Amino acid sequence: MQSLSKGPIGVFDSGYGGLTVLRDLVATLPENDFCYLGDSARAPYGNRSFATVYQYTLQCVEWFFKQGCPLVILACNTASAKALRTIQQNDLPKIAPHNRVLGVIRPTAEVIGQYTKKGKVGVLATQGTVTSESYPLEIAKFFPTLSVFQEACPMWVPLIENNEYLSEGADYFVKKHVEAILKKEKGIDVLLLACTHYPLLRPIIEKHLPQGVRLISQGEIVAASLADYLKRHPEISDRCTRRGELKFFTTDSAPDFDAHAAQFFGAPVRAYTVNLAGTVI
Repeated sequence: MQSLSKGPIGVFDSGYGGLTVLRDLVATLPENDFCYLGDSARAPYGNRSFATVYQYTLQCVEWFFKQGCPLVILACNTASAKALRTIQQNDLPKIAPHNRVLGVIRPTAEVIGQYTKKGKVGVLATQGTVTSESYPLEIAKFFPTLSVFQEACPMWVPLIENNEYLSEGADYFVKKHVEAILKKEKGIDVLLLACTHYPLLRPIIEKHLPQGVRLISQGEIVAASLADYLKRHPEISDRCTRRGELKFFTTDSAPDFDAHAAQFFGAPVRAYTVNLAGTVI
């Protein structure tokens, strides 16, 4: 029998946002090795079609498998919403039946009900995530009595990636969408940041929240869920290498990636540019 690959845990995002999740993964599992890939050349994914997001995400997952990663985390809500289920059900059995791909939506859906007292949750996300209806569908599986209200915030990611997230323009668009979602239901007492970029806007969002509305980011939730998953699945955990190493890759300019990445990861980053055939450029 062919031996199964051992390697780092892969963490994927369309660009920089997944670094906010990686930061919490490293804090929770510091001994584990992680390999991060940002598909910056084709970002953002938020407004792309289901077919395009699926195609791009599958290419990146296959790249991780070529690096020896036994487990890949889609630290991207759009990819989790539009591509994860198809990859898990249709592609994994064919290309890597012993590997696993996980997302960020299900772990969040499993616990979101614990944060609300009134049973009314607001979801702030990209247009692609909202259109997919993934959050209402997944949350209903675990908390069928919860009411979920969604708001697409198409300007938030561009503002963040163009380093304008502390500007007056960002304040305008944050205020606009926060007010819009709270108008949909006065009883909302939890707002979920359902995009990994959005934690950078947290100070501005909180400024526009009324008292009694709690703001939830995904990083800590996903990290705790992964730690639990590895305990429950030793067949995967035993294949994850543990030297505390971090490697960063991008499909676009590495210096540009590094310049933006530090604000998401909270520490300097040195990335390498790759093509999805697996070659470092």
